[in-house]
Amino acid sequence: MKNFLTKSMLILALASIISCSPTTGKKKEKQPFNVLFIAVDDMNNDLGCFGNSQVQSPNIDRLANRGIAFSHAYCQFPLCSPSRSSILTGLRPDSTKVFDLQYHFRQGLPNVVTLPQMFMNNGYYVARVGKMFHYGNPGDIGTNGLDDKVSWTERFNPAGRDKTALELDVIDYTPKRGLGSSMAYYSDEEGTDIQHTDGKVADNAIELLKKHGDKPFFIAAGFYKPHCPWITPSKYFDEYNINQIKLPEISPKTRDSYPPLALASTKPWPYFGITADHARECKLAYFAAISFVDAQIGRLLNAVDSLGLDKNTIIVFWSDHGYHLGEHGLWFKRSLFEESAKCPLIISVPGAENRGQQCSRIVELVDIYPTLADLTGLTPPKELQGFSISTLLKDPDATWERPAFTQVQRGKRLGHSIRTDRFRYNEWGDKGKDGKELYDEINDPGELNNLADDPEYAEQIQKLQSLLYKDHPRQVTGGVAAPDTRDKYCN
Repeated sequence: MKNFLTKSMLILALASIISCSPTTGKKKEKQPFNVLFIAVDDMNNDLGCFGNSQVQSPNIDRLANRGIAFSHAYCQFPLCSPSRSSILTGLRPDSTKVFDLQYHFRQGLPNVVTLPQMFMNNGYYVARVGKMFHYGNPGDIGTNGLDDKVSWTERFNPAGRDKTALELDVIDYTPKRGLGSSMAYYSDEEGTDIQHTDGKVADNAIELLKKHGDKPFFIAAGFYKPHCPWITPSKYFDEYNINQIKLPEISPKTRDSYPPLALASTKPWPYFGITADHARECKLAYFAAISFVDAQIGRLLNAVDSLGLDKNTIIVFWSDHGYHLGEHGLWFKRSLFEESAKCPLIISVPGAENRGQQCSRIVELVDIYPTLADLTGLTPPKELQGFSISTLLKDPDATWERPAFTQVQRGKRLGHSIRTDRFRYNEWGDKGKDGKELYDEINDPGELNNLADDPEYAEQIQKLQSLLYKDHPRQVTGGVAAPDTRDKYCN
């Protein structure tokens, strides 16, 4: 009995010691949020989640159902490199000095901390697959393009048959323009999804999720579609009927209704001089390219879920700008109209209460950087020029009165735009000497009726000008790329 009591007392003593151990009963620290950063190239808001029932985008729509879709998100410059440099530095083009496709932001801002660098500096695994900073598309596919090498732990540059098999019989209605800015497409009957570049981007990104999902990560998956040329597997073309593809009507007075610079992004006007029937074919091909990249995004979402990463991974989906498909007779981007300046933005945060809602507040792509810093609890650089929209992720109907600013450059002549919840006001040249535009976005969402010369709106124009001049510098000079730009900053 004595031995039994001794053993019992010893067991109780050990239990007491264990229960008092500093590690026992301690609440396990919450794992930091990961970030899956998904970018697409030249995609407008022609998606199911934004009201286009014709376009097949089930996976992007699925992401919208698990996050907040921002129906009025605007780029700062509707051209790839200026927009992407702005998003990834958190600075407006007037600060980055990126107004073309050659100048690298580090030429003037050598010490700027980019969005991926912020995560890298805080111990995250940071990788890029495909296009994140600017790449000539399709010319730079498979290379580092105009990348920023110090922003990544690892970089991957897949290339598929849409790049390597360009001897395919691509239908090109504007052969003098070059494939990177062409009205050109090809329905690939032999190639599979994973043989195309964006299929390889998805493959590569999924492998990174599998390999690095056990520690904090920032993985950027940059897809190249729906940028032209529209080369995708044939099954995505088969989802559409050419007889159901319509072009926006163009009034005979269109060319006289706007300042000349407003329509100068498309020459010859309209549709780069091709026929309306050929333009309809190109519009179908563009929709097919959306559906193709949507399928690859679906593969990423499936991987996140199957790996159990959905519980602690923020997913951000964005396009660098919008895209014209015949509105006002325009095609592509580089205008100040709504179709060019507005772009898709979806943010999904694990555990959020308002999943599946749409936010109609005016936000900007430059807001992405401070928002991700806010959501992950990281300290961003003080000079960021956007604002965290985490409030809108919690309550999409919250009060929000910030406008959006977009700009373009036509040679040495500038165009500046301010978008509020009611109006869009554009100025061309110094304080509008080359033309002004004012549109009532509630009563005229197609921006067909320019109110700039209507005396009834003179006071409204003054208010918008005051905001534009206060928050948007007037003087802008584009940079000129140094000969060693790519070797120094990108490779």
